Amino acid sequence: EVQLVESGGGLVQAGGSLRLSCAASGFTFDDYAIGWFRQAPGKEREGVSAISSKDGSTFYTDSVKGRFTIASDSAKNTVFLQMNSLKPEDTAVYYCAAGVPELILFSLWVSSRVEVWGQGTLVTVSA
Repeated sequence: EVQLVESGGGLVQAGGSLRLSCAASGFTFDDYAIGWFRQAPGKEREGVSAISSKDGSTFYTDSVKGRFTIASDSAKNTVFLQMNSLKPEDTAVYYCAAGVPELILFSLWVSSRVEVWGQGTLVTVSA
């Protein structure tokens, strides 16, 4: 069964940190780009960050550059998102997702291109 399972969400004060994890199973980890989307209430789902384990290429949306860091551990089939200097506007449900690695190369980390979704984990940043 193809599956992405997130963990690590929670409540944190502004300026704090959280680390999200996404464990993948049922497909060849290195053949895909894996990353994160988020959706805040009343807003569209947006691509946050992604990584290709095959070549190490990464994507970050502008609003998280310098604050979030994505990394992958191929031995554990797991992708991590370290989120520092969190802001209230980072509050959202964060979804792990997988798609072809070319999505990063062509800056196409968009929800319509995703092939596998996780169930989501809530991140709440209080002011």
